[in-house]
Amino acid sequence: MKWRTILPQCCFFLVTCALTALEAVPIDIDKTKVKAAQPVDSAKIEPPDTGLYYDEYLKQVIDVLETDSHFREKLQKADIEEIKSGRLSKELDLVSHHVRTKLDELKRQEVARLRMLIKAKLDSFQDTGIDHHALLKQFDHLNHLNPNKFESTDLDMLIKAATSDLEHYDKARHEEFKKYEMMKEHERREYLKTLSEEKRKEEESKFAEMKKKHENHPKVNHPGSKDQLKEVWEEADGLDPNDFDPKTFFKLHDVNSDGFLDEQELEALFTKELEKVYDPKNEEDDMVEMEEERLRMREHVMNEVDTNKDRLVTLEEFLKATEKKEFLEPDSWETLDQQQFFTEEELKEYENLISVQESKLKEKADELQKQKEDLQRQHEQLEAQKLEYHQVVQQMEQKKLQQISPSAPGGESKI
Repeated sequence: MKWRTILPQCCFFLVTCALTALEAVPIDIDKTKVKAAQPVDSAKIEPPDTGLYYDEYLKQVIDVLETDSHFREKLQKADIEEIKSGRLSKELDLVSHHVRTKLDELKRQEVARLRMLIKAKLDSFQDTGIDHHALLKQFDHLNHLNPNKFESTDLDMLIKAATSDLEHYDKARHEEFKKYEMMKEHERREYLKTLSEEKRKEEESKFAEMKKKHENHPKVNHPGSKDQLKEVWEEADGLDPNDFDPKTFFKLHDVNSDGFLDEQELEALFTKELEKVYDPKNEEDDMVEMEEERLRMREHVMNEVDTNKDRLVTLEEFLKATEKKEFLEPDSWETLDQQQFFTEEELKEYENLISVQESKLKEKADELQKQKEDLQRQHEQLEAQKLEYHQVVQQMEQKKLQQISPSAPGGESKI
């Protein structure tokens, strides 16, 4: 099923109507001109990990709902607004008893998993006075008030939670990458403080040289532009650049033949551009930055091409994008090495935050060390008491033996 392979990427139900209503335009491709590729079995393609903490639960619910023919039919006929509004969730009442039973079991397992997470978190802080039931309210992808039954409310909450979380995914990723860059710079500066004046100058010179070497790379084509796609067409697909055709290109890179370019299929298009800038063999090239560059390219193309914001590119959207001026005459693309992700003020604030966190960790470590020392002293005191008790018992035994005289000739003891 088309919609099954795409749902986890785009909050799974938001794009279902598009997945079933649209079909890929048949395109004749001269297979003799295309580099040999391994055949793709769409039935074996696993949905990508959404990155959500309830990703496995989301996939399992999809698997179960897919087995119900009534729900699947309603899903295929529904539009995006109907799905987002929650009206489709009411159809859950009409699914088979067997499906409902499976959904109930999935929910019970998910609630149990969340409770274990909460318990582990509380145990790490040695806090047993918090209400677990209250903490379950923080997980908004299921209805915690009824932990044993999967209801229409649960489906509605799952849709809305996945929608919201995936919409904020890129923003959260930007923040994490910014923290990564600040931490890297912070650690570099802290290391320099440990060096002598001469060594510090050597390290600074080496750092500047590596940075310059990294920035000295071929021009990177604007992601999604004609030049960039033609380069993929020629070098990856092995086709004549003079024969470039957007329809054929779309068909070639719709790997699972579902009529869409999803986020993973788009990201694969940028490999050639990334290889111009990054090489895992080079010390100056950061592979974390390479993956961030890939995601930035995908995010940019999605923003430009994905007009209905369902995190999928249809053939129609793709062809419309190729008609724009930006496709033929794009602006130059600024790679990560041409950008500044944080100011000195932001770095200083981040370092202050690190300092506070380190201080708290040190206080905690000192407290634990003190507890360890107290326990060691108590253990030593108990061992000393044990030894003293043992000595007292021995002394009492010796006194008892001394008070008993040897046996008299008549066989009687003399006390």
